Amino acid sequence: MMLRYALQTIRDRKAGFLGAFVALLCAAALITACGTLLETGLRGRIVTERYAGTPVVVSADQNVHQTTVKEKKGKTKTKHKAKPVAERAWLPASTVETVRAVPGVERAVPELTFQAVPLLKTPAGPDRPSYGHAWTSAVLTPFTLAEGRAPQGGDEVVVDRALATRAGLAAGARLTVQATGEPKTYTVSGIARTAAGDPVRQASLFFSDSEAERLAARAGQVAAVGILPRPGTDADRLAGQVRRALAATPQGATAQVATGDDRGPVEFLDAAGARIKLVSMGGAMGGTSLLVAILVVVGTFALSVQQRYRELALLRAIAATPKQLRRMIGREALLVGLAAGLTGSLAGLPLAAWLHGRFVSSGVIPTTLERTAGIFPMFAAVGASLLGAWAAARITGRRIARIRPAEALAEAAVERARPSWIRTLAGLLLLAGGAVLVVVLGSLRTEPASTPVTFLAVVVLAGAVSLLGPLLVRLATALLAEPLRLAGPGGRLATANLRGNATRMASAVTPLTLLIGMTCTVLFVTPTLGDAARAQAREGVRAQWVVAAQGPGVSAATAERIRRTPGVTAATEIVHTSVRVGLTKYAVQGVTPAGLTRTWDPEVTSGSLDGFGENSAAVSELAADQLGLKPGSPLKLTLGDGTPVTLTVSAVYGRGLGFGDLTLPHRLVAAHVDNPLAASVLVAAEPSVGREQLAAPGIAVLSAAEADTARAERQQAGAEINLLAMGLVLAFTAIAVVNTLAMSTAERFREFAMLRLAGAKRRQVLRMLRTETLAVLLIGAVLGSGISLAVLTAFSVGMTGVAAPAVLPLVYAVVIGAAGLLALAATALPGRAALRLRPVEVATSKA
Repeated sequence: MMLRYALQTIRDRKAGFLGAFVALLCAAALITACGTLLETGLRGRIVTERYAGTPVVVSADQNVHQTTVKEKKGKTKTKHKAKPVAERAWLPASTVETVRAVPGVERAVPELTFQAVPLLKTPAGPDRPSYGHAWTSAVLTPFTLAEGRAPQGGDEVVVDRALATRAGLAAGARLTVQATGEPKTYTVSGIARTAAGDPVRQASLFFSDSEAERLAARAGQVAAVGILPRPGTDADRLAGQVRRALAATPQGATAQVATGDDRGPVEFLDAAGARIKLVSMGGAMGGTSLLVAILVVVGTFALSVQQRYRELALLRAIAATPKQLRRMIGREALLVGLAAGLTGSLAGLPLAAWLHGRFVSSGVIPTTLERTAGIFPMFAAVGASLLGAWAAARITGRRIARIRPAEALAEAAVERARPSWIRTLAGLLLLAGGAVLVVVLGSLRTEPASTPVTFLAVVVLAGAVSLLGPLLVRLATALLAEPLRLAGPGGRLATANLRGNATRMASAVTPLTLLIGMTCTVLFVTPTLGDAARAQAREGVRAQWVVAAQGPGVSAATAERIRRTPGVTAATEIVHTSVRVGLTKYAVQGVTPAGLTRTWDPEVTSGSLDGFGENSAAVSELAADQLGLKPGSPLKLTLGDGTPVTLTVSAVYGRGLGFGDLTLPHRLVAAHVDNPLAASVLVAAEPSVGREQLAAPGIAVLSAAEADTARAERQQAGAEINLLAMGLVLAFTAIAVVNTLAMSTAERFREFAMLRLAGAKRRQVLRMLRTETLAVLLIGAVLGSGISLAVLTAFSVGMTGVAAPAVLPLVYAVVIGAAGLLALAATALPGRAALRLRPVEVATSKA
């Protein structure tokens, strides 16, 4: 019987349930999109191109491993953890002979992979990575010659057909290529093609074996070994034999054997790393989205049930039991949740495709990681919609189903003077939890740790506002009563509504608070950290000029030419990467030691940079605290390509935000990264040295101010990515604002009719509505801004050491203005529609 009543109620109150449907639909779409990203990170395919012709590939282990053994209550627990390194790990060249000796191997082909960038006068099509190889390894794809011949000397190169078509190259053409050193011009001796079609994710250039070894700059090492089995040999069985053969050798612990889809991550290391980033990003977005969805859906259902208090009270008065009422409300919610969940999960698939495409175009993830569109995120979205709708309806309908019929009728006529003690206690607990998160945030000093806590604190504090909303609205109304009276009759009516319908008004304040608080946090968290980092970099660079790379990098020969320019007193080459200390990742810059203190001042707090040499390391105060280091301490770390080294700490510095947590010798870092070219060169020079004396092809000479501007542009790009990641959550919150305000206003047609019958004019009612909306906007803006300011201040204290959140006045004004326009539009449109009804007909219509 209750199911029949539930269906009848939904049919008769379509407008009332539409708001709940929209909230659940958006939540389901958001969960599906974030879940798809998470699933892509976990199961997304990385299809091989380069190794399409070799069934088995041997490569180096791309991870750092750590095994811990703990004794607890007489039991031994062993945990093994692994984290990826930042650069390509290489194998000893002797691995080729070990593999070649395995029965069933027809050919073991050594592979060299290194950056090889064609320097073209005009861009040739879409930007894609370009790699160099030895021609003898062309068989791994396989590439064959479409025209010309194989490279026979150190001045010849074969390019793939796709690159030749884009750049207009033919056999005999001249092509300048920059690999790991100075640019060199080659003669194109041939054009290569594959039977399966041109590779779409990379460009390939093939050199003679000796030239490829010189350009790779990895003497005695290979990037991988491609295995061509003998006819009739099973690839998986051969892979097992190769693993056993390698296990008996010294390099066995660092070698991995891949077949099938596992070859893709060996080829595209950036895609393998992007999987981890996408899992982290998808999990963070999904978690935040789920919390926001819970807050919005509960608020929407609370408003929906509140609007039906009269109807539910009448059901109690005609002997409906609490159990029957709860069952009816729960089934209504399940029906709405099922319809919204199914629709939203389908809508989430194109949303996930759009978001994935935006991440690819912005460079967050590479094109080589294919999006996975499975059914698990859809099931999760439908399940979350059903569970969320049922729980929200049961929570919000709990009181009306529990109290006596006479009390229910009384509460349906007049709103309770104060919220229930359970709601108030829960709100205070959430407020205390939010305060604890803010305090914890002020002690976190790393971005990966502080970022999730930042957004969690905003949602928890907004949840406290949701529960304490009626009390906050009454308090705000008391403060605004005098200013509102100045608005005339409309202001006095708005004050009466705010005071007498605090619960309804609180349902509108909550999404506005969340929207403003979350938007301000998303927009200002990156500038807060970025401005502090820029200030440290600006104060720490002593050089008058900064030479920045416009291509792959600044070569050592170019840096040496600058160093020998008359009037130049020091030139510091800088190369960037990351290393692992244990399993913890640290950003690193490699610097040339000669003349370092003339170009760079990291604000040394202990030790000295005077003796900084090839076995030295300088660390930030944060890294020193985390690792227990001081000048003279040994520092054991794993370089970008997995090579372990031990260095001696020579100095501890304070400007870690501006220059990274670790500073190592340039020669050491450059020898263990994929791109050893300097990203920039700091040049200290006499005033007589000008820009033109340092200029050269492929570089940009920037003044200190111009270099700071370039850093600001990179910071802005990072902020845009952050906004893209959280944009769906903000859009969902904005929809919730419109949805809640529209629901609240549309249900007031009877109230508006009574005001009209009492003598109020249409424009007076609209003025009252605008005044109420502006009051609600002001309350939401104050609460949201306060939450954001508290969270950003704590973030700033933890990350920069000072309470200096970066709030951009113009951006803040746009946020408040946009929220105001949404709020006014969401009340004005349904308000005008309600006022089109004839007051007499509304007053005499059935309830």
